[in-house]
Amino acid sequence: AGQDTSVYQQDRRPPYFVCIIMGEVSDRDDYEYSTSEDDAEYSWIGWFCSRKGHEFLCEVDREFVEDNFNLYGLRALVPHYNEALDMILDIERMEETPTDDRQAKIESSAEYLYGLIHARYVLTSAGLNAVLEKYYNAEYGRCPRVFCKDQPVLPAAISDVPHEEAVKVFCPSCEDMYTAKSRLDGAFFTTSLPHLLLLQYPDIKPPRQTERYVPRIYGYRIHKPKK
Repeated sequence: AGQDTSVYQQDRRPPYFVCIIMGEVSDRDDYEYSTSEDDAEYSWIGWFCSRKGHEFLCEVDREFVEDNFNLYGLRALVPHYNEALDMILDIERMEETPTDDRQAKIESSAEYLYGLIHARYVLTSAGLNAVLEKYYNAEYGRCPRVFCKDQPVLPAAISDVPHEEAVKVFCPSCEDMYTAKSRLDGAFFTTSLPHLLLLQYPDIKPPRQTERYVPRIYGYRIHKPKK
């Protein structure tokens, strides 16, 4: 039977900057679970990344999420870690249905956990390729600076610490950062991503744009006042 996707339609999840209430997490071995056979047709990852406002996110390969090595250290950062990971992987546990309050916390934890996993994934070869494709399609937007001539931008962060700053965009032409339309947590993209991508694929880096706007009145250049 196909997986019940009704939970995906709920929009009660808090934004990323809301602190998540810490809770007790049981070991995964304490539960029996099953995997949906319809996983390839409709996955939580695909649904989550397709939500409005999540256009910056790449779909992390399931194999990457299933590898415990890639998740090292995240258990201590995410409440309801086991249940959240099960949700990301579309694993249905054979247990009692959680209360609405607990379900909301698990969903919030799943979103947060996916963001932390995403931050690691985009720095891998596969992740960089996924970001590169979005860059080519200008899915992150274009530089608002006139002299950059609609140069596509890359996601970037000011801080690698979650809940501190929203994601920004970096223009490889003028090498400056700008506010992004997305309000996703900047830590989900890391401070290293745009620079690592340009280092990995130097051919995509445009010439540095140094042209500057010159203020004029009636065609005459405005001189700075003498001090």
